[in-house]
Amino acid sequence: MSAIYLHPVQTPAELLLRDCEVRHERRRGPGGQHRNKTESAVVLKHLPTGVSAQAAERRSQHDNHRMAVKRLRINLALEVRSPELAEAAPTELWQSRRHEGRFGCSSDHEHFAPLLAEALDVVFTHQGQTPGSALQLGITTSQLVKFLKQEPRAFLLVNEWRRQHGLRTLE
Repeated sequence: MSAIYLHPVQTPAELLLRDCEVRHERRRGPGGQHRNKTESAVVLKHLPTGVSAQAAERRSQHDNHRMAVKRLRINLALEVRSPELAEAAPTELWQSRRHEGRFGCSSDHEHFAPLLAEALDVVFTHQGQTPGSALQLGITTSQLVKFLKQEPRAFLLVNEWRRQHGLRTLE
């Protein structure tokens, strides 16, 4: 029996943070004296992959920590490719977001990063071809493109893969 592979973005927060170097820093900028006197900025580095994220826009270290974890998940989805996840697609999570021929997940939703990783892995294995990727995922090509456009860096990444394979860029 083979072990089930989890993309790092699918890892529960407490386990994900075990693999991270966490730094708290003092940053300048808006926020008044409180911001300049406390180390409210949070920097996370996922040691197995080298992917990092940070947040410093809030006065609260707790709020910045939550935002840094969210950004780390998005960065992992963008930077780590998983052929195992692509092969397993569409996952139960992906299927749970399809309703009556529609697919949707807001970029603010907690499932956005794992769904983005899954979509990117499928598009990568299809060498940037969105029709075949959408077919595998059980959605339309336009729904896939609309989903990818929610994270501009993902959309740029897919267009880069398409250029590498001689395909026209998506608009």
